[in-house]
Amino acid sequence: MRLVLNDPLAEVRVTLTAEGGSCARARQVVRDAATSWGLSEDLTDDAQLVVTELVSNGIDHGEGLITLTVSRRNSGMLVEVHDESSKQPQLRPVDPSSARGRGMQLVQALSARWGTKPGVRGKVVWAELES
Repeated sequence: MRLVLNDPLAEVRVTLTAEGGSCARARQVVRDAATSWGLSEDLTDDAQLVVTELVSNGIDHGEGLITLTVSRRNSGMLVEVHDESSKQPQLRPVDPSSARGRGMQLVQALSARWGTKPGVRGKVVWAELES
């Protein structure tokens, strides 16, 4: 898949199923969009980590299909992941004895801002990354 996006306000939207291969597809969508927009490699790498965490949470804790929307912003990129669950993500303290539970900590560390908003059904978890 190759994206050609010259419009600085362009938006890419894909629907993903709740399965492991969806994280890889989400990373590729983010990489293709960032490359076509001329964003830095560092921002692209960070956005791929963030989208992996958000889609993974949608698979593990959400319901129904997952919609990924990636939008160009003047200062970088906005990543939005919609799932059909109203359950909000939790920013939990890191438990050093657990192999899991660091995802939203990572999203917070790599994003300029992040949050949630209600969707038509469920919620949207978003993260804005800046150059």
